[in-house]
Amino acid sequence: MNKLFTIFIIFTLSFYSCKNEAEKEMTKVWKDEIVKTEIEFSNLAQEKGMNIAFLKFVANDGVLLRNNKLIKGKDSIKTFMQNSTSKGLSWKPDFVDVSASGDMGYTYGKYIFEYQDSLGNKKTSEGIFHTVWKRQADNTWKFVWD
Repeated sequence: MNKLFTIFIIFTLSFYSCKNEAEKEMTKVWKDEIVKTEIEFSNLAQEKGMNIAFLKFVANDGVLLRNNKLIKGKDSIKTFMQNSTSKGLSWKPDFVDVSASGDMGYTYGKYIFEYQDSLGNKKTSEGIFHTVWKRQADNTWKFVWD
C-alpha cells in the first residue's frame, strides 16, 4: 500500500509539473502573439495612417478613450477616426501580460506622436499607452480598449 501511494504521489506531481510547463509555454506563445500584433498595429499607423490602423485592429465592441470621452464600437470609432490620416504616431510595448485562458491580454508602453501645428511647426507629444486585447473567433487579436 505504501508503494502504491508513493507511485501515486510521484505520478501526480509529474503530471502537474508537465501541465505547468505546458501552460507557461502557451502563455509565452500568447504574449508573443500580442506583441507581434501591437508592433504590426504601430507599423501600419506609421505607413498608412492612424485611421486605417485603428480600424484594422479594433474589435467590433472596441472602445477608445479620447479627450476624456468614450468612443464605443467600431462604427463610432470609424466616424471619430475618419480625419485622422496622420502617420506620425509610433509606439512599442514595454510590457505584456495575458490571461491564463489566453483570451484576453494587455500591453503598455511609450508612444511618440509627431505632427505639424496650424503654423507648420513640428510638434512632438510623448506619453504612455495602455491597450487591452481580446482573442477573436478567428484567433487574431483585436483591441477592446485603447
